[in-house]
Amino acid sequence: MEHLYTRNEVERMMGVSRRELDYWTRLHLVLPRARWGERFFNFSDLVALETIKRLAARKVPASRIRRAVTILQTELGSAQTPLSKLRISTNGRQVVVYPPQETARPFEPLTGQFVLNFETAELARKVHAMASRSAEEWFEFGMMCDSDSDSLDQAAEAYGRAVEAAPDWVEARINLGTALYQLGRMAEAHEQFSISVEYEPENALAEFNLGCVLEQVGKTADAILHLSRAIELAPTLADAHLNLALAYEKSGQGQNALQHLTQYVRYEPNGPWAEFARARITRYRPPSPSSPSGKLTPFRRIY
Repeated sequence: MEHLYTRNEVERMMGVSRRELDYWTRLHLVLPRARWGERFFNFSDLVALETIKRLAARKVPASRIRRAVTILQTELGSAQTPLSKLRISTNGRQVVVYPPQETARPFEPLTGQFVLNFETAELARKVHAMASRSAEEWFEFGMMCDSDSDSLDQAAEAYGRAVEAAPDWVEARINLGTALYQLGRMAEAHEQFSISVEYEPENALAEFNLGCVLEQVGKTADAILHLSRAIELAPTLADAHLNLALAYEKSGQGQNALQHLTQYVRYEPNGPWAEFARARITRYRPPSPSSPSGKLTPFRRIY
């Protein structure tokens, strides 16, 4: 049976962020299977992600990789040639693809030129800057900027441009809302997350972010509704369990808080927030009557 990996597992194994994974999925560079509100990746997807990461490290935009693969699929006469079956190289300027057929010559899809020695080849032509950036280019520029708190304003501007060019692009709106949230612009962040939920009612991340900003502005009851919806869509979304638990705490619903703190530790057993959750759990869970007072037991219960 083919082994499938969740997004959380892929993020940990591959060292990629959720937004990168969602963006590359939107570009169809990887093709996960959707089920139960979650996306599942196979081994071929992991191979493809390794290629994408390597090209991204060389500053090749993902949208350019997508264009190259699309052209290549046309050249090969197959719309289903997966990225995992292609060997792709770059020197930061050129993208060269080595088709799976042993007899096929490597070529640069964006120019259609065959390549003899890629590492030392000169560009056949220079790529001139576009008069205006596409939504994808603005999105990628935003991702470059929002990794540094000093350039969050530029990130918000870039994501805003992406949304202007592609109003129904939910990933761009979610990133715009996140940047606005980090800048303290709560009303604008709320607007972007609300629109995201309207466009994609089944998007767990949009529901989660909307719940977070509602909790931040003191609308705890509304926050509980949206965080609960996020968990309904993605039961393994650990951060949603933690934030929902804290919202329940704030509203005086200790037993509900305990339930979701326990779920958080189940899905995220390690790290500082797991220790934080465990400390909270002890507030609500009484000591076991079978354990002698003042003594430690070598056994652990499974919760």
